[in-house]
Amino acid sequence: MRGAMQNITIVIPNWNGLLLLRKYLKYVLLAAGSSEILVVDDNSSDGSVSYIKEYFPGIRIIQRTHQGGFSEAANEGVLKAKGDIVVLLNTDVCPTKHFLDAILPHFQNRTVFAVGCLDKSIERKGTILRGRGLGWWEKGMFVHAKGNIENDTTAWVSGGSGAFRKDIWLKLGGLDNLYAPFYWEDIDLSYRARKAGYAVKFEKESVIFHYHEAGVIKKHFQTQDIRDISYRNQFLFIWKNADTETLLSHIFFFPYHIIAPVVRNDFSMARGLWSAFRILPKILRKRASVQNFWMRKDKELNIRT
Repeated sequence: MRGAMQNITIVIPNWNGLLLLRKYLKYVLLAAGSSEILVVDDNSSDGSVSYIKEYFPGIRIIQRTHQGGFSEAANEGVLKAKGDIVVLLNTDVCPTKHFLDAILPHFQNRTVFAVGCLDKSIERKGTILRGRGLGWWEKGMFVHAKGNIENDTTAWVSGGSGAFRKDIWLKLGGLDNLYAPFYWEDIDLSYRARKAGYAVKFEKESVIFHYHEAGVIKKHFQTQDIRDISYRNQFLFIWKNADTETLLSHIFFFPYHIIAPVVRNDFSMARGLWSAFRILPKILRKRASVQNFWMRKDKELNIRT
């Protein structure tokens, strides 16, 4: 198995994650074996790079001169990775020692684009088992939820704890920075891959621990801002990826989706809609480019159980 790992690169996008690197990077090194580890530093100011150079000199570092966000950092890491299989890990995850072993067999099938890990998410309510996602179209909206871990199908693979085939990633254009600063970019990439005829899988035997509450997003963004961005990116996803049939359903139910939250005094969706509408020309250009890869209908891609 160690020989097979020669073809893997573990990519860790980092922005001011020094405290997290101090906690978890040693476990990544332990699990990596002889695989390459590549940290893409997104112009940190907290000494992250100096720390890695001093304590982990064998780790390759890409230092970005401007902060471009997670998607840009991840895309650059995949592009410059030496491995054909790229494992993306957030700075706030701690992989178990053999988490790579169960991932590799899936990639013997050339149609497999990505494999997601079992994410033992440490949250206020306790440890929640995540990593397998459900996703389906309902009244013109794409709904996503946590799925049962006993099934290996998944609607998406997380950009913070998943393995990806490099050549397909590059073919599809990787993560779309349109979703910056966060959320929906990995759902978008997985969906585009599935719509292009590739498979994404979930592997419950590949385990990582995710200390979600300690992540950068919740430290630097208010809850309302996170909700607004999430709703904005949901609209971006729909307008970019929905086929004609789904888009017509979206338009038909559009008044309902806007009015219902306002009645509940929840204005996040309305603010997200306005933010999305302001960049509609960019979305339509993206839509025109991704349509070249469409091989499956939206209704074929629903995963509800």
